[in-house]
Amino acid sequence: MEILKLGRQSWRYVHPPQICGQGICGGRTEGQGPLGKSFDHIYTDLYAGESTFEKAEQKMQMKAAETALTKAGVAREQVDLLCAGDLLNQNTPSAFSARALGIPFFGMYTACATICQALAAASLAVACGAAGYALALAGSHTCTAEKQFRYPNEYGAQKPPSSQYTVCAAGAALLGPAGTKSRVCISGVTVGRVIDLSVCDPFNMGAVMAPAFADTLAAHLRENQRQAGDYDLILSGDLGKAGQAIALELLEGNGVTDVAERFGDCGQMLLGENKKFFCGGSGIGCAAAVGLGHAYDLLRQGKMQRILLCATGALLSPCANQQRESIPGICHGIVMERV
Repeated sequence: MEILKLGRQSWRYVHPPQICGQGICGGRTEGQGPLGKSFDHIYTDLYAGESTFEKAEQKMQMKAAETALTKAGVAREQVDLLCAGDLLNQNTPSAFSARALGIPFFGMYTACATICQALAAASLAVACGAAGYALALAGSHTCTAEKQFRYPNEYGAQKPPSSQYTVCAAGAALLGPAGTKSRVCISGVTVGRVIDLSVCDPFNMGAVMAPAFADTLAAHLRENQRQAGDYDLILSGDLGKAGQAIALELLEGNGVTDVAERFGDCGQMLLGENKKFFCGGSGIGCAAAVGLGHAYDLLRQGKMQRILLCATGALLSPCANQQRESIPGICHGIVMERV
């Protein structure tokens, strides 16, 4: 068998699919952050030269995808599957990117956990032989997501200290079969459960996602028979400062106590300690940019051997939230290793 089923939520690849090429791009704010040098392309204008923010978001996706294909030396006609998603209704930017790329398309959505969902589906397709090459792609834009889920940035609404800044970033990874020349592979996956502790505040996404992160990480370690120390770095997608503290407390309550010293949050790493971003960054672009940029570079350069990327998502529906429904959370885990 090419795939080992380890439990209800996890599997491991006997011959891990490799990341043949990757690309990330972002906005000016992200480019000026601590990880700015890991980006392939930075747009200094929030419109990215387009007429709307939505078109700018799609342009970032296309740039990330084209960069990944170029690095791999693979034409889009050679790619059998595109797994892509974003935060907007009907995955519009992703659908338009799929239209332009002409690659058979699976639309992905688990909010800010989408990049790991896309990587899981793409790697599974390659590992089982359903695809020769598969492209995972996801991104977010501050001016589109805030407009859809809360208030337009132009409105200037006051935000509480628990809020976060939706980043402008997109990331893509082209996955191919084991044996290619890449130095980084996807060796395993843990699919998260939907966890809902009845949080209703759309400005406190960290509290929504922290229980899902803790649940997925505990399941991953249990089913893989590993400890946190078996990883050089464990990354959450965008818990922010508040969510990270909650997650560590929940993990300690479940007997997982050795996480803090190797725990990083993509949103905080991407934007640094700037207080104007409150608890840090959020959005699909956090895990996409840091996981496929900074973390990928650490593995490729031999500075680390194994990283667990756990993208976190708040399944917020503005309609349901206005009807006083709670906000469920989700988290998917991807094991990235140096070959």
